[in-house]
Amino acid sequence: MKVESRIFAIITAFFFLAAIVYTVLSHEPVGIAALFLTGGLSLIIWTYFAFVARRLEQPRPEDEPEAEVSDGAGDVGFFSPGSYWPVGVAAATALCGVALAFWHVWLLVIGGVLLLLAVGGLVFEYHIRPAEH
Repeated sequence: MKVESRIFAIITAFFFLAAIVYTVLSHEPVGIAALFLTGGLSLIIWTYFAFVARRLEQPRPEDEPEAEVSDGAGDVGFFSPGSYWPVGVAAATALCGVALAFWHVWLLVIGGVLLLLAVGGLVFEYHIRPAEH
């Protein structure tokens, strides 16, 4: 995570520097606000990566300068082979997008409820109930 942290540190510095230069040269409020907000968003990502990098006990191969490609081999994670929940999340998100585009609040509420149900189903797909005594 150290590599990602450094990348976002550079991006954050660039956006804030660009926002300051843009403020001095243009005096256009929308662009100034957009650049400062973009810098703030990249600052959030940078602090997250820096925090996670500090908490990792064992450095990842990406963080080691002398690491080989084969050091990163192995399982990446668990991906469900036959889950239909991502399709439901995508459909509910598309419904929310259409509702926002045409500003149908009733459709946005329905899409939001469906999105929460689909995300809940995706998160708890492999949740096993605790054993009863």
